[in-house]
Amino acid sequence: MRELAVPPLASVPDSGGLADVVYLNAKEAPTDVVFRRKVGGAWHDVTAERFLGEVVEVAKGLVASGIGPGDRVAILSANCYEWTLLDFAIWVAGAASVPIYVTSSAEQVEWILSDSGAVAVLAENAPLTERVESVRDRLTDLKHVWRIDDKAVETLVTAGADIADETLDERRAEVRPDDLATLIYTSGTTGRPKGVALTHRNMYAACRNAVEYLGALFKGDEASTLLFLPLAHVFGRMVEVAAFMARATLGHWAEVKTLTDNLAAFKPTFLLSVPYVLEKVYNGARQKAHSTGKGKIFDAATATAIAYSEAGDRPALGLRIKHAVFDRLVYSKLRAALGGQVRYVISGGAALGPRLLHFFHGVGITVYEGYGLTESSAASVTNSPIATRPGTVGKPLPGTAVRIGDDGEIHLKGAGIFDRYWQNESATAEAIDGDEWFATGDLGELDEDGFLKITGRKKELLVTSGGKNVAPSVIEDRITAHPLVGQALVVGDGQKYIAALITIDAEYFGYWKSTVGKDESASVSDLADDEELLSEVQKAIDDGNLAVSKAESVRKFRILDTEFNPENGYLTPSLKLKRSVIMKDFAQEVDALYS
Repeated sequence: MRELAVPPLASVPDSGGLADVVYLNAKEAPTDVVFRRKVGGAWHDVTAERFLGEVVEVAKGLVASGIGPGDRVAILSANCYEWTLLDFAIWVAGAASVPIYVTSSAEQVEWILSDSGAVAVLAENAPLTERVESVRDRLTDLKHVWRIDDKAVETLVTAGADIADETLDERRAEVRPDDLATLIYTSGTTGRPKGVALTHRNMYAACRNAVEYLGALFKGDEASTLLFLPLAHVFGRMVEVAAFMARATLGHWAEVKTLTDNLAAFKPTFLLSVPYVLEKVYNGARQKAHSTGKGKIFDAATATAIAYSEAGDRPALGLRIKHAVFDRLVYSKLRAALGGQVRYVISGGAALGPRLLHFFHGVGITVYEGYGLTESSAASVTNSPIATRPGTVGKPLPGTAVRIGDDGEIHLKGAGIFDRYWQNESATAEAIDGDEWFATGDLGELDEDGFLKITGRKKELLVTSGGKNVAPSVIEDRITAHPLVGQALVVGDGQKYIAALITIDAEYFGYWKSTVGKDESASVSDLADDEELLSEVQKAIDDGNLAVSKAESVRKFRILDTEFNPENGYLTPSLKLKRSVIMKDFAQEVDALYS
């Protein structure tokens, strides 16, 4: 068993919570621009002092509306300035926020609101509000549904006009570091999503130590980032809080399709990303070059950037000359597409791959890959300006300990690690041992210098290249409920979308053929491309997709001419899928789903 612990660079205050940062920023640096919000097509500055004023007004409205200390308040919205404003206002009011993805199905929204006992929801727009209202009659704790784009902030400000400042001061004074700050629901490998209870201590420790460890990103008068990854995800949430702690300027954006235009206007110095976005940036640039007759130049520039990065501190003279030429012709234009000021990117969720890592580094943009989970308040291990090694996810964040179990499983411990799942003692006991080590379910190796390499996943959770966690069993169970489907194996780890391998139930297949007039002797292989068979399986897929968000839904499927059973080794004696065996034997079929 190998173990490495890194001492913290910052400590957690003995009292108070995350709301105190709002007051501290306004006191120490009132004129610092901590946010820029887009209004009327232009970006407008928000100082620390102004943000405090807005947060206080909204917090008073929450108090006036009956939101009490420790109450859970849900935010169902895409990234926007109001998301962060409401997040901190909830903390100032002494409550805890519960983020929900905008892509969540009504069934998922109902579960999160019910399990968390949320007393209020702040929904972004009419469709999301309607999604909440469609299940509201089953939510006994829910008292308020406010719509953000229908003057929710103004409504709260008006409601709180008579609340005194002293009332908020009392609320903040009651908060302790170990009180609940947020409930973030993460997909489990089986059953319902679990609520990860993160305290003010957890979030503060992770974010403050990240700021100190990644100082070159967060610190400095010009430090800024445009946050386009969902704030409903713990990764986006960590950067929201960390950037605010460091007084780096933060902007919000929700649409990746229109990201480039806004990067050019916002001009961030660092970005939070996932491999999918970086792959899209590269592929888009390459496609544009080839379509305009400059493909050979771009490909040569790519090879030069990779070679330049791989050469380390001492590239040969000829390579330096080529790199300088391509910097004027290609690299500068690529940097300009990202705003012209980006020098660093934090990438998580899945591995980017060494080729693109070296490409971006050679272009002048250093990508730091990291590793973490919702349970660890996002990043617990990361590469940094202090220590980086391509092919690894870096070293433990200060204040974090990493241990590799005898079976290769990664265990984590530290102030940033959660201590319980919400109302789920059995899951908590399974994940955290008596010495407070959290078993991640992921497999890895620590090298001799303390860099962690991820080697696989012990649990069955899939992570797409866009960073979305997907629990395959949730949708598999729904698909296999269709009588024509024998088994369904959901795939998509590290891929852009989710797909599935489908087997046909032998007994029902015969009946189905007779009802639709197919040749009774026809095999599954004979009918694998039959439109009626594909249409019937698609119905099963559609039914399964109803239980999950769009990002988790199956986009493609492939029918296999075989069955999964214990006899051929594809099922355990208890009829559980042997994923590794199936993935190995049907690798070509899986590849075909993404070709």
